Amino acid sequence: MQLVATPDVQASTPTVRISLSRVGVTGVEKVIRVQQQLFFARLECFVDLGPAQKGAHMSRFEETVNDVIGEVVLGEEAFRAERLAVRIAELVRERQGARRAEVTIAARYPEHKPAPVSGIQTQEIYTLFGSAAASEHGTRRLVGVAAQGMTACPCAQQLVAGAARERLAAHGFSDEQIEQILEDVPVATHNQRGLGTLHIGCPEGCDIELDAARLLAIVEDAMSSEIYELMKRTDEGSVVEKAHRRPRFVEDCVREMVRGVVEDLPELSDEHFVSARQENLETIHQHNVVAERYGLLGELRRELRDGEHRFEHLTMREWLSGSPRG
Repeated sequence: MQLVATPDVQASTPTVRISLSRVGVTGVEKVIRVQQQLFFARLECFVDLGPAQKGAHMSRFEETVNDVIGEVVLGEEAFRAERLAVRIAELVRERQGARRAEVTIAARYPEHKPAPVSGIQTQEIYTLFGSAAASEHGTRRLVGVAAQGMTACPCAQQLVAGAARERLAAHGFSDEQIEQILEDVPVATHNQRGLGTLHIGCPEGCDIELDAARLLAIVEDAMSSEIYELMKRTDEGSVVEKAHRRPRFVEDCVREMVRGVVEDLPELSDEHFVSARQENLETIHQHNVVAERYGLLGELRRELRDGEHRFEHLTMREWLSGSPRG
């Protein structure tokens, strides 16, 4: 019996001959084991599509993800989401015959750290991000982290402190005594649970490896205090007092993240990309508040050093896509 060849419908000419910016798959879920560590990962894979091709070969995305996980990740000593994204993007671009391929990975994983006073071990869940865009010019990659923390509102704290000064003065305390009391006793304010996210973009040809722990330290330190899933009473008191001694707006958190990158990652070049984002879940309002800053590291360094301000900031999408400014 002679088999009839199945036509490659995806490779046929589309009815409307126009290119598409991105075609691919989302919501690809994998559990990855590296050494004894498990990571739950969600992936997105895209390619550009020329005007002469009807569709991408969707099954090749899944095949490529499986191949690369077996080829690269299982043999690594440490999981690097951005390196996995690079390998998948380059292989997807090759197998799909595309000019450009883009991959994004978000991996959830546990870390164990001691509570601040009791030292009891507590498991915290973090998110590690990796993105890559592969083209004929090379491959750009992004490494990122997300962490939760606690913020204390400076504005409400000043309002409470002002009322406390008036009451203490009415009771006969001197100005010097009042200031000493407010220094020794942290003033109440309302708190938020903060969600901090930091991405660093590495241009083509960059061989610098960024450890996720360094980025997480920058994100957590940018907030009023880090938080812990399991704490003794002494730990709770320590966290609350630390947060109230470091009140910060959502805007402060982003600026502290940027400063942390500039001061703690001196090995990065001016061509590296930075994106810092903070979202605070309000407690006295029904809305949340958000602040962001993104752009080339060189621009951020100049602004911190010279006060040079650029109204237009390079976005993550523009940088990853190879914008002329990036």
